[in-house]
This record gives sequence, structure tokens and C-alpha cells, in this order.
Amino acid sequence: MFTAKTEVLIVSCEDRPEAVGRTGRIVDEVPPGPLTGHRWTVRLGWLEGSALCHPHEIRPTGN
Repeated sequence: MFTAKTEVLIVSCEDRPEAVGRTGRIVDEVPPGPLTGHRWTVRLGWLEGSALCHPHEIRPTGN
């Protein structure tokens, strides 16, 4: 389970394949539901925007 502001590494991403290998932070305050296809919103950066990632596509970095 992830929480808002958790830093994660994107290990694969169906929504944005170019984001693989990048780190970002979880945006969601609650677990995602049907609206996002049960994918977490990961904020990549101010200019890069966000990616929607399934739980198996991200790993916490510990930071």
C-alpha cells in the first residue's frame, strides 16, 4: 500500500513508458478506484506532469 508523498521508482508504466526508471511521488490521498483503473497517480515533476501506474509498476525508494 502506498500513501501520499511516498517517493517511488517507476519500474514499468503502461500509461507512460518513457517514465520507466524515473522517480516521483504518489499524489493520491486514498487508494485509487475505478476512475483511474486502480492505478496510482505518480507526480514526476513540475514540468513533466504525472503518470498513472499500477501497484506492480512502482517500488518505494525509501526516501
